Amino acid sequence: MDLTERIKYLRDEINKSNYKYYVEENPYLSDYEYDQMFAELKKIESEHPLLITPDSPTQRVGSVSEKFFPHTHKHRLYSLDNTYSYEELELWYEKIQKEFNEPVELVCELKIDGLAIALTYEQGYFTLGVTRGDGITGENITTNLKTVKAIPLKLFEDVNLEVRGEIYMPKTSFERLNEENLKSGEKIFANPRNAASGSLRQLDSTVTAKRDLSMFTYTGIFEKGENVPNNHYDSMMYLKSLGFKINPNVRLCKNAKEAIDYCKEWEEKRFELNYATDGVVIKVNKFSYQNELGYTSRAPKWATAFKFPPEEVVTKIVDIELGLGKTGAVTPVAVLEPVQLAGSIVQRASLHNFDEIKRLDVRIGDNVLIKKAAEIIPKVIKVMDSDFHDSLPIYEAPKICPCCGEKLESPEGEVVLFCKNPKCPSVAKARIEYWVSKEAMDIDKIGPTVIDQLYSKNFIKNPADLYKLTMQDFMQLDLVQEKSASYMYNAIQESKTRPLKRFIAALSIRGIGKENAEILSNEFGSIENLINADVQRLSEIQGVGEKLALEIYNYFKNPENIKLIEELKSLGVDPQKPTQTISEIFKGKTFVLTGTLPTMTRDQASDIIKQNGGKTASSVSKNTDYVLAGENAGSKLDKAETLNIKIISEEEFLEMLK
Repeated sequence: MDLTERIKYLRDEINKSNYKYYVEENPYLSDYEYDQMFAELKKIESEHPLLITPDSPTQRVGSVSEKFFPHTHKHRLYSLDNTYSYEELELWYEKIQKEFNEPVELVCELKIDGLAIALTYEQGYFTLGVTRGDGITGENITTNLKTVKAIPLKLFEDVNLEVRGEIYMPKTSFERLNEENLKSGEKIFANPRNAASGSLRQLDSTVTAKRDLSMFTYTGIFEKGENVPNNHYDSMMYLKSLGFKINPNVRLCKNAKEAIDYCKEWEEKRFELNYATDGVVIKVNKFSYQNELGYTSRAPKWATAFKFPPEEVVTKIVDIELGLGKTGAVTPVAVLEPVQLAGSIVQRASLHNFDEIKRLDVRIGDNVLIKKAAEIIPKVIKVMDSDFHDSLPIYEAPKICPCCGEKLESPEGEVVLFCKNPKCPSVAKARIEYWVSKEAMDIDKIGPTVIDQLYSKNFIKNPADLYKLTMQDFMQLDLVQEKSASYMYNAIQESKTRPLKRFIAALSIRGIGKENAEILSNEFGSIENLINADVQRLSEIQGVGEKLALEIYNYFKNPENIKLIEELKSLGVDPQKPTQTISEIFKGKTFVLTGTLPTMTRDQASDIIKQNGGKTASSVSKNTDYVLAGENAGSKLDKAETLNIKIISEEEFLEMLK
């Protein structure tokens, strides 16, 4: 294979992998394979720059721009009129139906709470990306949009067209970004839309590339031709066939009743999604009808947006409590008068940090507006105007730890206050709670209530003490009988051979969560190698960087932390090395494990799956290929049956390996 053929092969494989992962959500290459191919392609192109083409995956990350230039849209981007009740929606439909004197098909799509953009493709190549702006003129942000992997750089057909899409940030990515910014004292984003907007307008596109943005395409403007669809629904399916990511919940409806049923269905179900949606966009399906109905000065007559009821409510702050996390960070939490919000009763809301309290001028007794950030975590948005606000005492940030009384510290350049006392009871219990959590060592049935009792009886003071407990210790706790004591004792013993990535995460190193722990595990292979790594070695690892490298280095230079690790090892805790791939039997397949398996633990089964090229997931979805079920399988089994996903036993699983 000559050089040009090798480049074409690498680009095709990487682009295919991006499409499978970011559009179809069905992984095609392993992370290792992808990284190796990308590195090879980048090396070849650096040595032969004349071979670089616009659709090469290496062109997704650009450079620093001095500014964004205005660009006039070839086709105007209109706004949408809104409807706020089913009665209004019915009236809108009746008005349209009278125009044609027959039932009019509609297409319903979730209204993504993101940023509208226009993308231009020439002969199948992505050539221009522009923000909506005022609908007539936007900003050219092509370089930044190339970093969004859900946007294809080259389509599956050589067509000329313009598409419109909505750029969004997944809720999980939004939460992770805010957590990272909170730790580093950087800006906290109010919602995923603001985070996506801020990410797209970075002058350095490498920053945009790190923000995990995605896009749903919602319409296309086609050049006239034989293959051009004559209705909106078919056009969406055509865009999907070209390589665009469309929302999987788009639905063709016969009439207004079916559209209303769709809105009712998603008013509650939307909270299960990993992206924010604030309504439903409803469009007349036939393009000929759309053309006949036309536009007002600002919006199409053939479309409307049904807005879900607002998920912001006013309530009263009755207190501000202080919580201490596993790293010693002190977090203020507003205690509220109970109020219904986004389908649940809310009694507490995040205030992020003490600078945020000062900025909002929040005081105990204030009436405040709260909302669910990313429709998950309640947070205080603003203080409502009132006659009594000025008479309330100004809230002062604490100077000493609310638990141990030690002086609180704030690292240079950060806004977070920390309790640095290693023996602070609240911090110690928080670290033990994290140690047993599913994010870390995954020790079942050892929750906060059990930990609180064990701590108060002086049975445990750190994670190592868990491995010294006996069944008799557990039976001294309230409401714990022999069976429960046996279960908890065995769960702790079983955790001794958890994978190294879980052990690293469980240590509560500041800034190290599940993802970074896996990176470190794969990079070093043992806890000893990680302990001996210097700052330079750590900072060179992709995804770590200098600041985090220093946190890791300082953690392992603390004699108390090394003493804890040595004690854990002496008690039989033996973190297992990263799983090595031995075959590709399960390549491209995703398993979900549930219940108790006859001859192996779920962790052991998970390792076997990964050793053979597969992946595991924590929840069942349409992307799940198999559910490996044992005894006492729970709701995952029900969901698998609903989605018609194949359920296998351990025996069938082992047979597949043959």
